[in-house]
Amino acid sequence: MNPTVAVVILNYNGKKLLQQFLPTVIACSQSAVIYVADNASTDGSVLFLQTNFPTVQIISLPKNYGFAKGYNEALKHIKADYFVLLNSDVEVSPLWIEPIIKVMEQDVSIAAAQPNILAYHQKDTFEYAGAAGGFIDTYGYPFCRGRIFNTLEKDIQQYHQTIEIFWATGACMFVRASVYEQLQGFDDFYFAHMEEIDLCWRIKNIGKKIVAVPQSLVYHVGGGTLNKLSPRKTFLNFRNSLLSLTKNNAQGVLFFKIVVRLFLDGIAGIKFLLEGNIKHTWAIIQAHFSYYKRLRTVLHQRQIFKNTSHYKPNHTQIYKGSIVWDYFVKGKRYFTDIKEKISG
Repeated sequence: MNPTVAVVILNYNGKKLLQQFLPTVIACSQSAVIYVADNASTDGSVLFLQTNFPTVQIISLPKNYGFAKGYNEALKHIKADYFVLLNSDVEVSPLWIEPIIKVMEQDVSIAAAQPNILAYHQKDTFEYAGAAGGFIDTYGYPFCRGRIFNTLEKDIQQYHQTIEIFWATGACMFVRASVYEQLQGFDDFYFAHMEEIDLCWRIKNIGKKIVAVPQSLVYHVGGGTLNKLSPRKTFLNFRNSLLSLTKNNAQGVLFFKIVVRLFLDGIAGIKFLLEGNIKHTWAIIQAHFSYYKRLRTVLHQRQIFKNTSHYKPNHTQIYKGSIVWDYFVKGKRYFTDIKEKISG
Protein backbone atom coordinates (compact mmCIF):
# COMPACT_ATOMS: atom_id res chain seq x y z
CA MET A 1 0.00 0.00 0.00
CA ASN A 2 1.31 3.44 -0.93
CA PRO A 3 1.86 5.86 1.95
CA THR A 4 -0.61 8.72 2.34
CA VAL A 5 0.71 12.23 1.83
CA ALA A 6 -0.91 15.51 2.87
CA VAL A 7 0.38 18.75 1.35
CA VAL A 8 -0.58 21.49 3.81
CA ILE A 9 -0.33 25.17 2.90
CA LEU A 10 -0.70 27.65 5.74
CA ASN A 11 -2.35 30.85 4.54
CA TYR A 12 -2.86 34.30 5.99
CA ASN A 13 -4.18 36.94 3.59
CA GLY A 14 -2.36 35.24 0.75
CA LYS A 15 -5.13 35.07 -1.84
CA LYS A 16 -2.87 36.44 -4.59
CA LEU A 17 -0.20 33.86 -3.83
CA LEU A 18 -2.77 31.06 -3.81
CA GLN A 19 -4.09 32.27 -7.15
CA GLN A 20 -0.58 32.28 -8.58
CA PHE A 21 0.92 29.08 -7.17
CA LEU A 22 -1.88 26.71 -6.16
CA PRO A 23 -2.74 25.56 -9.72
CA THR A 24 0.80 24.20 -10.16
CA VAL A 25 0.71 22.52 -6.76
CA ILE A 26 -2.53 20.77 -7.73
CA ALA A 27 -1.22 19.75 -11.16
CA CYS A 28 2.06 18.34 -9.75
CA SER A 29 0.71 16.65 -6.62
CA GLN A 30 -1.53 13.88 -7.89
CA SER A 31 -0.20 11.47 -5.25
CA ALA A 32 -1.24 13.73 -2.36
CA VAL A 33 -4.28 15.36 -0.77
CA ILE A 34 -3.95 19.15 -0.70
CA TYR A 35 -5.07 21.23 2.27
CA VAL A 36 -5.06 24.95 2.88
CA ALA A 37 -5.09 25.89 6.56
CA ASP A 38 -6.35 29.45 6.80
CA ASN A 39 -5.19 31.60 9.72
CA ALA A 40 -8.38 33.70 9.84
CA SER A 41 -7.61 35.67 6.68
CA THR A 42 -9.51 38.90 6.01
CA ASP A 43 -8.83 39.09 2.26
CA GLY A 44 -11.49 36.60 1.13
CA SER A 45 -9.05 33.71 0.79
CA VAL A 46 -11.53 31.06 1.96
CA LEU A 47 -14.32 32.13 -0.40
CA PHE A 48 -11.77 32.32 -3.23
CA LEU A 49 -10.66 28.75 -2.54
CA GLN A 50 -14.21 27.45 -2.28
CA THR A 51 -15.12 29.08 -5.58
CA ASN A 52 -12.02 28.28 -7.63
CA PHE A 53 -10.43 25.17 -6.10
CA PRO A 54 -13.21 22.86 -4.89
CA THR A 55 -10.86 19.84 -4.67
CA VAL A 56 -8.69 21.55 -2.07
CA GLN A 57 -9.53 20.74 1.55
CA ILE A 58 -9.92 23.87 3.70
CA ILE A 59 -9.18 24.07 7.42
CA SER A 60 -10.41 27.37 8.84
CA LEU A 61 -8.64 28.44 12.01
CA PRO A 62 -10.41 30.91 14.35
CA LYS A 63 -7.54 33.43 14.50
CA ASN A 64 -4.05 34.11 13.18
CA TYR A 65 -1.92 31.67 15.17
CA GLY A 66 1.26 32.37 13.21
CA PHE A 67 3.34 29.68 11.53
CA ALA A 68 4.10 27.44 14.51
CA LYS A 69 0.74 27.13 16.24
CA GLY A 70 -1.10 27.51 12.95
CA TYR A 71 0.42 24.28 11.68
CA ASN A 72 0.01 22.56 15.04
CA GLU A 73 -3.72 23.34 15.09
CA ALA A 74 -4.24 22.49 11.43
CA LEU A 75 -2.44 19.14 11.49
CA LYS A 76 -4.68 17.92 14.32
CA HIS A 77 -7.40 17.66 11.65
CA ILE A 78 -5.35 15.64 9.16
CA LYS A 79 -4.58 11.93 9.03
CA ALA A 80 -1.67 10.94 6.79
CA ASP A 81 1.64 9.10 6.89
CA TYR A 82 3.55 12.18 5.77
CA PHE A 83 2.90 15.89 6.15
CA VAL A 84 4.38 18.24 3.56
CA LEU A 85 4.45 21.75 4.99
CA LEU A 86 4.51 24.05 1.98
CA ASN A 87 4.67 27.83 1.89
CA SER A 88 2.05 29.57 -0.22
CA ASP A 89 4.78 31.36 -2.22
CA VAL A 90 6.42 28.19 -3.57
CA GLU A 91 6.27 26.99 -7.17
CA VAL A 92 6.66 23.23 -7.27
CA SER A 93 7.93 21.18 -10.20
CA PRO A 94 6.73 17.85 -11.64
CA LEU A 95 7.55 14.82 -9.48
CA TRP A 96 8.58 16.96 -6.52
CA ILE A 97 6.92 14.66 -3.98
CA GLU A 98 7.83 11.16 -5.13
CA PRO A 99 11.66 11.23 -4.81
CA ILE A 100 11.52 12.39 -1.20
CA ILE A 101 8.82 9.93 -0.13
CA LYS A 102 10.82 7.12 -1.79
CA VAL A 103 13.95 8.02 0.20
CA MET A 104 11.99 8.25 3.46
CA GLU A 105 10.19 4.96 2.83
CA GLN A 106 13.53 3.22 2.28
CA ASP A 107 14.95 4.39 5.62
CA VAL A 108 12.61 4.58 8.61
CA SER A 109 15.23 6.50 10.62
CA ILE A 110 14.66 9.53 8.34
CA ALA A 111 12.02 11.69 10.00
CA ALA A 112 12.18 14.85 7.87
CA ALA A 113 13.44 15.99 4.50
CA GLN A 114 13.49 18.85 2.03
CA PRO A 115 13.99 19.39 -1.71
CA ASN A 116 16.55 21.76 -3.18
CA ILE A 117 15.15 25.29 -2.93
CA LEU A 118 15.90 27.73 -5.73
CA ALA A 119 14.89 31.38 -5.95
CA TYR A 120 11.67 31.98 -7.88
CA HIS A 121 12.92 35.27 -9.32
CA GLN A 122 16.40 33.93 -10.10
CA LYS A 123 15.94 30.29 -10.92
CA ASP A 124 19.61 29.44 -11.32
CA THR A 125 20.37 30.52 -7.73
CA PHE A 126 19.74 28.86 -4.38
CA GLU A 127 17.11 30.54 -2.22
CA TYR A 128 17.88 31.96 1.21
CA ALA A 129 15.40 29.90 3.21
CA GLY A 130 16.80 26.39 2.89
CA ALA A 131 18.91 26.25 -0.28
CA ALA A 132 20.24 22.66 -0.52
CA GLY A 133 19.85 21.78 3.16
CA GLY A 134 20.37 23.39 6.56
CA PHE A 135 23.15 23.16 9.14
CA ILE A 136 24.10 24.96 12.35
CA ASP A 137 27.37 25.84 14.04
CA THR A 138 28.50 25.25 17.63
CA TYR A 139 26.72 28.42 18.77
CA GLY A 140 23.41 27.74 17.07
CA TYR A 141 23.82 29.99 14.01
CA PRO A 142 22.11 28.45 10.99
CA PHE A 143 23.41 28.30 7.42
CA CYS A 144 22.79 26.20 4.34
CA ARG A 145 24.50 24.17 1.71
CA GLY A 146 24.42 26.81 -1.02
CA ARG A 147 23.75 29.80 1.27
CA ILE A 148 25.90 31.15 4.08
CA PHE A 149 24.54 34.38 5.55
CA ASN A 150 23.82 36.58 2.51
CA THR A 151 26.06 34.72 0.04
CA LEU A 152 23.81 32.82 -2.35
CA GLU A 153 25.41 30.35 -4.73
CA LYS A 154 24.43 29.59 -8.31
CA ASP A 155 23.11 26.07 -8.80
CA ILE A 156 25.59 24.30 -11.07
CA GLN A 157 24.62 20.82 -9.80
CA GLN A 158 27.34 21.02 -7.13
CA TYR A 159 24.83 19.95 -4.48
CA HIS A 160 23.00 17.26 -6.40
CA GLN A 161 23.58 14.47 -3.89
CA THR A 162 21.13 13.28 -1.25
CA ILE A 163 22.84 13.94 2.09
CA GLU A 164 22.02 14.05 5.78
CA ILE A 165 21.51 17.62 7.01
CA PHE A 166 20.77 19.25 10.36
CA TRP A 167 17.52 21.05 9.54
CA ALA A 168 14.98 21.13 6.75
CA THR A 169 13.40 24.38 5.65
CA GLY A 170 9.91 25.29 6.80
CA ALA A 171 9.24 26.58 3.27
CA CYS A 172 8.95 22.98 2.09
CA MET A 173 9.36 20.42 4.85
CA PHE A 174 8.45 16.76 4.52
CA VAL A 175 7.95 15.22 7.97
CA ARG A 176 6.88 11.80 9.11
CA ALA A 177 3.50 12.41 10.79
CA SER A 178 4.13 9.94 13.62
CA VAL A 179 7.32 11.79 14.62
CA TYR A 180 5.67 15.20 14.36
CA GLU A 181 2.93 14.02 16.69
CA GLN A 182 5.37 12.30 19.06
CA LEU A 183 7.27 15.58 19.50
CA GLN A 184 4.03 17.62 19.68
CA GLY A 185 4.98 19.58 16.58
CA PHE A 186 6.38 23.07 16.57
CA ASP A 187 6.90 25.13 19.70
CA ASP A 188 3.87 27.46 19.78
CA PHE A 189 5.86 30.16 21.59
CA TYR A 190 8.05 30.77 18.53
CA PHE A 191 5.14 32.16 16.46
CA ALA A 192 7.31 32.24 13.31
CA HIS A 193 10.98 31.86 12.30
CA MET A 194 13.41 29.21 13.53
CA GLU A 195 10.58 26.89 14.60
CA GLU A 196 11.60 24.40 11.91
CA ILE A 197 15.18 24.34 13.22
CA ASP A 198 13.91 23.76 16.74
CA LEU A 199 11.72 20.88 15.55
CA CYS A 200 14.55 19.35 13.51
CA TRP A 201 16.90 19.62 16.50
CA ARG A 202 14.38 17.75 18.63
CA ILE A 203 14.05 15.17 15.86
CA LYS A 204 17.81 14.65 15.98
CA ASN A 205 17.66 14.43 19.77
CA ILE A 206 15.56 11.28 19.47
CA GLY A 207 18.17 9.75 17.19
CA LYS A 208 16.42 10.37 13.87
CA LYS A 209 17.84 11.76 10.63
CA ILE A 210 16.96 14.63 8.29
CA VAL A 211 17.96 14.68 4.62
CA ALA A 212 18.04 16.91 1.55
CA VAL A 213 16.89 15.23 -1.67
CA PRO A 214 17.94 17.30 -4.72
CA GLN A 215 15.98 15.13 -7.17
CA SER A 216 13.05 17.16 -5.87
CA LEU A 217 13.13 20.83 -6.79
CA VAL A 218 10.96 23.83 -5.88
CA TYR A 219 11.19 27.61 -6.33
CA HIS A 220 10.56 29.94 -3.41
CA VAL A 221 9.67 33.64 -3.57
CA GLY A 222 10.60 34.27 0.07
CA GLY A 223 9.83 37.09 2.50
CA GLY A 224 6.09 36.59 2.18
CA THR A 225 5.11 36.59 5.86
CA LEU A 226 7.55 39.11 7.31
CA ASN A 227 9.75 41.32 5.18
CA LYS A 228 13.40 40.23 5.11
CA LEU A 229 14.41 43.60 6.61
CA SER A 230 11.64 43.67 9.22
CA PRO A 231 12.74 44.40 12.83
CA ARG A 232 10.03 41.96 13.91
CA LYS A 233 11.78 39.24 11.91
CA THR A 234 15.12 40.21 13.47
CA PHE A 235 13.57 39.92 16.92
CA LEU A 236 12.06 36.50 16.24
CA ASN A 237 15.20 35.14 14.57
CA PHE A 238 17.55 36.14 17.40
CA ARG A 239 15.20 35.19 20.25
CA ASN A 240 14.06 31.88 18.81
CA SER A 241 17.59 30.85 17.85
CA LEU A 242 18.76 31.45 21.44
CA LEU A 243 15.80 29.46 22.77
CA SER A 244 16.60 26.55 20.45
CA LEU A 245 20.27 26.51 21.43
CA THR A 246 19.37 26.46 25.12
CA LYS A 247 16.57 23.92 24.84
CA ASN A 248 18.20 21.41 22.52
CA ASN A 249 21.97 21.56 22.94
CA ALA A 250 22.81 17.98 23.87
CA GLN A 251 26.54 18.39 24.37
CA GLY A 252 28.34 20.03 27.28
CA VAL A 253 29.42 23.59 28.10
CA LEU A 254 25.99 25.08 27.41
CA PHE A 255 26.73 28.10 29.63
CA PHE A 256 29.90 28.90 27.67
CA LYS A 257 28.08 28.59 24.35
CA ILE A 258 25.30 30.93 25.51
CA VAL A 259 27.83 33.54 26.72
CA VAL A 260 29.69 33.45 23.39
CA ARG A 261 26.41 33.58 21.52
CA LEU A 262 25.19 36.64 23.44
CA PHE A 263 28.52 38.35 22.73
CA LEU A 264 28.25 37.62 19.00
CA ASP A 265 24.66 38.87 18.96
CA GLY A 266 25.94 42.07 20.57
CA ILE A 267 28.43 42.53 17.75
CA ALA A 268 25.59 42.07 15.26
CA GLY A 269 23.64 44.76 17.12
CA ILE A 270 26.60 47.17 16.90
CA LYS A 271 26.92 46.42 13.19
CA PHE A 272 23.24 47.30 12.65
CA LEU A 273 23.74 50.48 14.66
CA LEU A 274 26.74 51.59 12.59
CA GLU A 275 24.73 50.95 9.43
CA GLY A 276 21.95 53.19 10.73
CA ASN A 277 19.53 50.31 11.38
CA ILE A 278 18.67 51.36 14.93
CA LYS A 279 15.36 49.47 14.94
CA HIS A 280 17.21 46.21 14.29
CA THR A 281 19.67 46.89 17.11
CA TRP A 282 16.72 47.49 19.42
CA ALA A 283 15.09 44.28 18.13
CA ILE A 284 18.17 42.28 19.21
CA ILE A 285 18.09 43.90 22.67
CA GLN A 286 14.38 43.05 22.97
CA ALA A 287 15.10 39.50 21.79
CA HIS A 288 17.64 39.03 24.57
CA PHE A 289 15.29 40.30 27.26
CA SER A 290 12.51 38.06 25.93
CA TYR A 291 14.97 35.16 26.05
CA TYR A 292 15.91 35.91 29.69
CA LYS A 293 12.23 36.04 30.60
CA ARG A 294 11.67 32.62 29.02
CA LEU A 295 14.94 31.04 30.23
CA ARG A 296 13.62 29.19 33.28
CA THR A 297 10.80 27.63 31.25
CA VAL A 298 13.19 26.55 28.50
CA LEU A 299 15.67 24.99 30.93
CA HIS A 300 12.75 23.07 32.47
CA GLN A 301 11.67 21.87 29.00
CA ARG A 302 15.24 20.78 28.32
CA GLN A 303 15.46 18.73 31.50
CA ILE A 304 12.12 17.02 30.94
CA PHE A 305 13.07 16.08 27.37
CA LYS A 306 16.49 14.74 28.43
CA ASN A 307 14.79 12.47 30.97
CA THR A 308 12.52 10.79 28.42
CA SER A 309 13.23 7.25 27.24
CA HIS A 310 13.48 8.26 23.57
CA TYR A 311 16.23 10.83 24.19
CA LYS A 312 19.15 9.54 22.05
CA PRO A 313 20.91 12.58 20.53
CA ASN A 314 22.27 12.40 16.99
CA HIS A 315 25.23 14.82 17.13
CA THR A 316 26.00 14.76 13.39
CA GLN A 317 25.80 17.64 10.89
CA ILE A 318 26.94 20.31 13.37
CA TYR A 319 29.66 22.72 12.26
CA LYS A 320 32.61 22.45 14.63
CA GLY A 321 33.38 26.10 15.19
CA SER A 322 31.90 29.52 14.55
CA ILE A 323 30.41 30.14 11.13
CA VAL A 324 30.31 33.84 12.06
CA TRP A 325 34.11 33.93 12.56
CA ASP A 326 34.90 31.83 9.50
CA TYR A 327 32.59 33.84 7.24
CA PHE A 328 33.24 37.41 8.36
CA VAL A 329 36.87 37.13 9.48
CA LYS A 330 38.34 34.28 7.43
CA GLY A 331 36.27 35.06 4.35
CA LYS A 332 34.89 31.55 3.85
CA ARG A 333 31.81 32.22 1.77
CA TYR A 334 30.88 28.83 0.31
CA PHE A 335 29.82 25.50 1.72
CA THR A 336 32.70 23.76 -0.05
CA ASP A 337 35.10 25.96 1.98
CA ILE A 338 33.82 24.73 5.34
CA LYS A 339 32.22 21.32 4.84
CA GLU A 340 35.19 19.42 6.27
CA LYS A 341 34.39 20.91 9.71
CA ILE A 342 30.89 19.41 9.78
CA SER A 343 30.57 16.37 12.01
CA GLY A 344 29.64 13.24 10.11
